[in-house]
Amino acid sequence: MTINIDLSSYMFTILGMIERHLRIRKDSKSSFFLFGARGTGKTTLLKNIFSKDEALFIDLLDPVEQDLFAREPRELERRALGLAPERKWIVIDEIQKVPKLLDIVHRLIESGDRLFAMTGSSSRKLKRGVSNLLAGRAFVYNLFPFSASELGDRFELLDGLKWGMLPKIQEFDDDLDKQHFLRAYALTYIKEEIQEEQLIRKLDPFRQFLEIAAQANGKIVNYSKIAEDVGVATQTVISYFSILEETLIGFTLMPYHRSVRKRQRNSPKFYLLDTGIKRALDRTLTVDINERTYAFGDAFEHFVIMEIVKNDAYDFPDWQFSYLNTGADREIDLIIDRPGHKTALIEIKSTETILERHAKVLNSLCKDIPDSTSFCVSRDKNRKLLGSVLCLHWTDIYKELRATGGDHYFSTPVKSAKR
Repeated sequence: MTINIDLSSYMFTILGMIERHLRIRKDSKSSFFLFGARGTGKTTLLKNIFSKDEALFIDLLDPVEQDLFAREPRELERRALGLAPERKWIVIDEIQKVPKLLDIVHRLIESGDRLFAMTGSSSRKLKRGVSNLLAGRAFVYNLFPFSASELGDRFELLDGLKWGMLPKIQEFDDDLDKQHFLRAYALTYIKEEIQEEQLIRKLDPFRQFLEIAAQANGKIVNYSKIAEDVGVATQTVISYFSILEETLIGFTLMPYHRSVRKRQRNSPKFYLLDTGIKRALDRTLTVDINERTYAFGDAFEHFVIMEIVKNDAYDFPDWQFSYLNTGADREIDLIIDRPGHKTALIEIKSTETILERHAKVLNSLCKDIPDSTSFCVSRDKNRKLLGSVLCLHWTDIYKELRATGGDHYFSTPVKSAKR
């Protein structure tokens, strides 16, 4: 199959004609980092952006190359000087494998001779490096597993909830193959990101922690309880969660930070990057996800939040995410602080029919958050207003968030840009 790439808009494809929504403009003449967990498609994306005629590719996952550059960082400078003038770009895959290369990269950027595209699946080593991510001399992009809009007609919600959205998973038709892949992914993460990078001293407690953290996905984190279950200190569990964030396998959702009259929880929630990864880590890949069950509802909430997070990362609207829990099951699943617009309060329900009771908590709590607008997101295809809460199908929420400052009565959908 021929892959058509529009280099003027820099929208690229992988797996045939699946289009990624991350916009990387190489005509901006700025070097950049492309961060993302293993298997999100970073290398494939860059190979679609740059041809071999215009870029030198260096793969630090190749043990021979990694060993060479670790011993002789100046090998990068020698190769750069040997390039033809038209090959302005140097692509370095998994730069965190040899972080000392950033000093050479820094010098070559300063000289103005070369531009760099660098991928990484962990920012941990780079953040501790003397170059401090090149002190702003390189843009930073983040790549995630596929979104539903990227997959288009290929996407099926139940498959997304069960197996997740990693690019490789889309290649398998058989459920058993999907299970094998996700188990292998989890083992590869432990082996290559944790064990080989020596991020922790004892691996067994971390393995146990991963399963418990996956079971607690989307719940308020109780560090001391998890520490008790794993048999380590509370501070160790906190460091484990930091490792998950720094290796880009998950993220923390902090509690809403502004003053609210009602008492609220002040511990974060933690979400893994992908529903399939979550099920692999908590060993539930063989367990069916059925509608009208808690497992389905939890997976649906996880999935919808990740869809919003992915689109936010690609569009750069500088949103900040949080949640609110005042106890007694009074919770707002997602709160988005949108500069220049009203704060968005989002409740996520997996039902196919939204009723007034589903909007009750939002209608009550929104009064305590000034200059806010409320949404209830579900599988109900009927757009409706319940009190002050606008109810939408989950596929419409991101377009609505981008289209309107919050006045439901005058909001209009955003037309999809031509790709």
